[in-house]
Amino acid sequence: MTSPVSPSDRIAPRAALPGAQAATSRHAAWLGAAAIITDEVGRVLLVHPTYRDDRWLLPGGVVEAGEHPHGTCRREITEELGLDLPLAAVLVVHSLSPRHPDLQADTTCPGEIRYVFDAGTLTPAQVEAIRLPREELSEYAFLETRDAVQRLHPVDGQIMLAAYRARLGNTATAHLADGQHILDVPALDRHDVHVRYRPLWDNPFHRAHVPERLPVQQAWAWCFVPDGRVVIVADPGPRGALPMLPGGTVEAADATPEDTLHREATEEAQLTLADPVRLGWVLDETGEVYGGVGPNARLRLAARVTAIGPAATDPATGRPFARLLATPAQAAALLGWGPPGARQAQLAVDTARERWGLPTAHSAAIEEIPAEGMRLG
Repeated sequence: MTSPVSPSDRIAPRAALPGAQAATSRHAAWLGAAAIITDEVGRVLLVHPTYRDDRWLLPGGVVEAGEHPHGTCRREITEELGLDLPLAAVLVVHSLSPRHPDLQADTTCPGEIRYVFDAGTLTPAQVEAIRLPREELSEYAFLETRDAVQRLHPVDGQIMLAAYRARLGNTATAHLADGQHILDVPALDRHDVHVRYRPLWDNPFHRAHVPERLPVQQAWAWCFVPDGRVVIVADPGPRGALPMLPGGTVEAADATPEDTLHREATEEAQLTLADPVRLGWVLDETGEVYGGVGPNARLRLAARVTAIGPAATDPATGRPFARLLATPAQAAALLGWGPPGARQAQLAVDTARERWGLPTAHSAAIEEIPAEGMRLG
């Protein structure tokens, strides 16, 4: 039996190019490496170079001949910050085209491939140990991502956000071209979620009952689904969406803070809750956000989610909130509460395990709750 002949079989083989000619015909691009480094409340470290305009950069630099990007990143962190930091993961691989508008007009660039690594969270002692090479860098700053993007070139801001969100969301390495995702867009990017610095992040968390003299102005809860994850809502705004636990301000019509929680969880996230339990409270000494009411308590609770309905518009804001599922540890990082938030998350986990027999969700990618809601087992 005669085998069919493919059309490609009739094409004469092309002569191999000489070595030098083959080398010059290959695609060429610069290679760079940078790092996401944060402080304890999730602000991103940027550095200001002396040789650039008013734009800032992530720590990092150009890969030298014979180097691997991983080695470059560690070397640059040491040279720029005086720190020796391990790198946990590749968060982003980015391809920049040679004619991108963010390139300076007088820059001859064949394009760039940039690796962005996770260099972790610095302790206060490590922050104090930062030493800059003054001939190269004039200053550094830890910034909320909403502020950091204002100091970076637009494409650098897009890279920074994608890398930071890949770390927060525990998603796979993000692959970007000219600042845009070329594969599926993760939930945090899709909703433009940012971590917000919380001024009360380091206030003591009190496990005892709220003193009678202190009014409770706020009730938020760690709302657990059966697999041990919690629901986070993100309020969209002109500068991005800010994540928070379900709950809100106690209103005059609410008989108890638990009533506030049930009402807000329904309005914001269409959650039906059961068995809310008080974990503790944080002192707000001024009540400025509530019109200067004076000292008050911000209550924290845990509750079971028994149903999640279809997405709806929040009546207070006129906007639908993004609804996300995250591990408690991821939620604490998103909230920007630092180490106290991580401890509070662990307290919520222990409560959920002991009171309701829920498992501990250790590792998962942050995902969006479908618009049609979820059926819970």
